[in-house]
Amino acid sequence: MLPERNSRLRRALVRLLAALVVGTASAALSPPAQAAPSGLVEQDITFSSGDLTLHGTVIAPDTDSPHPAMVMVHGSGRVSRDGYRQEAEAFARSGIVTLIYDKRPKRSKSDVDFELLADDALAALRALRTQPGVDPARTGLWGVSEGGWVAPIAAAESADVAFVVTVGAPGTAPERQQSWNLVNRLAAAGVSGSLVDTVSRTTLGLLVGAGLFPESGYDPAPVLARVTQPVLALWGDLDRVIPGAESLRVFQESLDRGGNGDYTLLSVPGADHTMRLSPDGFQRGDEIAPAYLARVASWVTGPRTAEVGTPPEQERLSTPVEPGSPAAQVVAVLVLLVAFAGYGLSAAVRRLRSTPPLRRPAGLLATTGLLSVLGLVGYLGHLASSGARSLGPVVLGRPLPWLGLQVLAVAVVVATAVTGVRVWQARADLTAGHRVRLGLLVAGGAVFVPWAVHWGLLVP
Repeated sequence: MLPERNSRLRRALVRLLAALVVGTASAALSPPAQAAPSGLVEQDITFSSGDLTLHGTVIAPDTDSPHPAMVMVHGSGRVSRDGYRQEAEAFARSGIVTLIYDKRPKRSKSDVDFELLADDALAALRALRTQPGVDPARTGLWGVSEGGWVAPIAAAESADVAFVVTVGAPGTAPERQQSWNLVNRLAAAGVSGSLVDTVSRTTLGLLVGAGLFPESGYDPAPVLARVTQPVLALWGDLDRVIPGAESLRVFQESLDRGGNGDYTLLSVPGADHTMRLSPDGFQRGDEIAPAYLARVASWVTGPRTAEVGTPPEQERLSTPVEPGSPAAQVVAVLVLLVAFAGYGLSAAVRRLRSTPPLRRPAGLLATTGLLSVLGLVGYLGHLASSGARSLGPVVLGRPLPWLGLQVLAVAVVVATAVTGVRVWQARADLTAGHRVRLGLLVAGGAVFVPWAVHWGLLVP
């Protein structure tokens, strides 16, 4: 009895090991498809765009019949496919196969090329059209924010694009859109006065002039006029990032000019820039606006009719940004640094002597001037790198760092006037070298005044 039981146990172990081996081999040989939540199917794929290999995931309904499909084109920044998974799964549950993919890597913040991104979108479209369960004749592009510039470029270049869906697509140039966005962001933080123009126009204009704002002058209107495919464009009525009413008008006028009457342009109530429900457009919620998901699903799966809804509310128009002159600003900053720091260094090295009534205002001018110049450059650089998201505490409509810089600027003006008068009064008692150094210091203070006005330091 015991030998027979041992024999049965050995056979059971052999069958178990065989099953494990076969199962492991099958897992190793099977494609990386897996059952996604709620009856969806996922398939990881790779595809080439030029010399670059991109990675993506196809999310599809778990049925065999051909479905409409769309590639989801990213917004700005470093974005991976997972940032759009929630929407992709929602669309797949509505019967639309979606492809989400990792955006091409950027070498720097200024490394943006809409044409290259459009090439990536078309490469993704070609890959999606070959997937099982996809109807190639009903495969299009979906683009959000920056993708609203990119997707129309791709559609204008390829008849393989069956339709275009845009979400929060700007109808203005990037520099104009960003200026409008910055004003909204500063106002929401309680900022008013000169800093608003300094950030949204002067600083932004300098970045444009220096070539540090990629694609800043891109005009979407001519490209939209070349799009012949059906277009669904949606804007959140609480979008504070792009001027929705202007953008809707540009879309309508451009598509009409190109002879494309197959478009639906609508705003979505209660939605922000990325179609999340929001109380004010600034606080982003986690829930995607159901009306947006339903509209995209019904439009893509059809049937569809042309429609133009009420534009989103827009309190003010966007305005162009004049490019600044980096060379002029570099020269101005160098002149000021030489004037202020040069006097301080020479005074320390040479132990310059003068009467206290002259020495005190001159030292104050050199110190406050140097702090003002370095402080402004540092603070505006910080705001530019953070997208004006880290302002500091706001008092009387001004962030404390900005308020401090304005007080310093006033001190520079006062010290310049007092030092200039005292130098003139004591000119007979000064050596030639001392007169030259004090003259340069006062000249620096004089140059500081228009420079500070330009940057808003001497403007309320």
